[in-house]
Amino acid sequence: MNRQRTDDLPEDEIEDEEDGLPLPDATIDAGETTPSELKHGIEVIAGFARHLPNKPGVYRMFDRAGEVLYVGKAKSLKNRVTAYARGLAHTNAVARMISETANMEFVTTGTETEALLLESNLIKQLRPRYNVLLRDDKSFPYILLTGDHPAPQIAKHRGSRQRKGDYFGPFASAQAVKRTIDALQKAFLLRSCSDSYYENRTRPCLLFQIKRCAAPCTGEISHADYQALADQARDFLSGRSSTVKRTLSERMQAAAEALEFEQAARYRDRLAALSAVQAGQDINTQGVEEADVFAIDEQAGHFCVEIFFFRNHQNWGNRALFPRADKSLTPAEVLASVVTQFYDDKPPPRLVLLSHEVEEIDLIGEALSARAGRKVEIAAPKRGEKFDLVAHARKNAHEALSRKLADNAGQQSLLVALGEAFGLPKPPRRVEVYDNSHIMGTNAVGGMIVAGPDGFMKSHYRTFNISSDTIAGDDFGMMREVLKRRFSRLAKESIAAEGGDTVDLAAAESPAPPPEAQDETAFPSRPDLVIVDGGKGQFEAARLIMAECGVTDIPLVAIAKGADRNAMRETFFMAGKEPFKLPPRDPGLYFIQRLRDEAHRFAIGTHRARRKRDITKNPLDEIAGIGPSRKRALLLHFGTVKAIQRAKLDDLMRTPGVNAATAKAVHDFFHDA
Repeated sequence: MNRQRTDDLPEDEIEDEEDGLPLPDATIDAGETTPSELKHGIEVIAGFARHLPNKPGVYRMFDRAGEVLYVGKAKSLKNRVTAYARGLAHTNAVARMISETANMEFVTTGTETEALLLESNLIKQLRPRYNVLLRDDKSFPYILLTGDHPAPQIAKHRGSRQRKGDYFGPFASAQAVKRTIDALQKAFLLRSCSDSYYENRTRPCLLFQIKRCAAPCTGEISHADYQALADQARDFLSGRSSTVKRTLSERMQAAAEALEFEQAARYRDRLAALSAVQAGQDINTQGVEEADVFAIDEQAGHFCVEIFFFRNHQNWGNRALFPRADKSLTPAEVLASVVTQFYDDKPPPRLVLLSHEVEEIDLIGEALSARAGRKVEIAAPKRGEKFDLVAHARKNAHEALSRKLADNAGQQSLLVALGEAFGLPKPPRRVEVYDNSHIMGTNAVGGMIVAGPDGFMKSHYRTFNISSDTIAGDDFGMMREVLKRRFSRLAKESIAAEGGDTVDLAAAESPAPPPEAQDETAFPSRPDLVIVDGGKGQFEAARLIMAECGVTDIPLVAIAKGADRNAMRETFFMAGKEPFKLPPRDPGLYFIQRLRDEAHRFAIGTHRARRKRDITKNPLDEIAGIGPSRKRALLLHFGTVKAIQRAKLDDLMRTPGVNAATAKAVHDFFHDA
């Protein structure tokens, strides 16, 4: 693929349109477009269309600020862009997109398949305003059976597959992975501990005692026998479950006939654990070994795509996605976009089942096959077991979307109540709540939680590690540091978005974007309301630091809890008002308590995780050249880190497995002034 520069091509006559003009996928209200604005956009696009080749590729449309409006692919770039330049038969959304277009960029590809792959990749990276967007960006979990250690570890895995081993999934949720791993540990006695923990064991841990691990770390089982257990687990996860269960059943019978009843009971328990893995599936299949099932439902202009994962004739869970898409799009159009984007960062299965017939189904199949390196079939079944799977997924999509719309309606009413409680001109769309957590000033962290029309927006949560410059235990100073970092960063992002080098912070924060740049459905990055947990002192600290950052137009509220945390006696502090309370049964008060408690939970959870890391951190880990083996040798020889710290250089050099250079490095680390 190579980037196409329009000014290097000869000018051609505009050809007839060959490809159908795609509707933009925006969820924004396009509003009215003036004839002059539309004419200007058409002139810009027509200027590019005259120089485009009749080749497949990807095009990007930009607004005046350089933000990407839309990413699309075409079999013929010239024909597709020419269709936009005609300006005929457009919806309001298309007209708005054209009127906002100030620039375009193009990439030519060798085939339309390459264009489709590039398009899905760019949509996920750039998140254009007028494309269908997957709002659930959380990666799916897998089960990893490692292959880089003599005693393979079984673990949950997310993200890139950098570690050597076998990956099984995807699973719909971390809970589904945890349940499966727990059952597999009962059945195959595989270790789940990290390699460093494994290397430093001197006796079996509790998992060995409760028959969840074979304890290869201390030689309770040979590596050959443990590898056989790992191979059985790999066979089971790879779809050869009947073979594994038959082998265990035969061994159980043989042990019983030999009167080795304890051994027979262990095989019985392992068989029961494997049966629990399969019985725990919601819906299983006989004729479909490996497939993903996509079903879409539409209600009131909103879409839900339900995905079921089937591997090895087992259901590995389902996930509901709520893509951002324009109301003018058909369910089939939204579904096609979701499928191509979904597999941008994960391998597709051999079969993908859809609830709707989509255009370019063969092209999507070719793109997924190219990505997987093998044949991927895409089908919309009309009868049989596969149709039953799709119907089941479609029913779940309808129910999930109904629940989502009901929850959103309830959440919106809570935001209305919150706005009324604090006298805001309109209900807030983004509420940020801040809280700090520490113990005697140690491991101090600040937490920010975010709520909006869709409830708690956990992908927007942020943590702040309090710097050592802040006096230990100074709650006001901690809050000042957290808010300064948050709003200084927000100001810089606003400056970068406007393309400026330097600008007054207040000017960068306060003005609303021009009407043509607003997207009323996109979740804002700037809060409409800030809440801090604390009394008047915290309020003043927060108010001063926000003013210092030039943020004076965002309402600020501080909450001072009463005698009992949930006694409905909270006192609120706001600028220009005397401290006040809300009526005990005010719905806004209940919502505020939920926000405050969620912020407290998030902050204290982050603090505990940081404290746990510090407690378990070994000073030897900070010494260059000290790996698991030498650390274990030192601990076995001296017993504790304190004894190592007090040891003389000669004593360190006499440690088995530790050479002179390592001994000197350890001694210098603990005794260097």
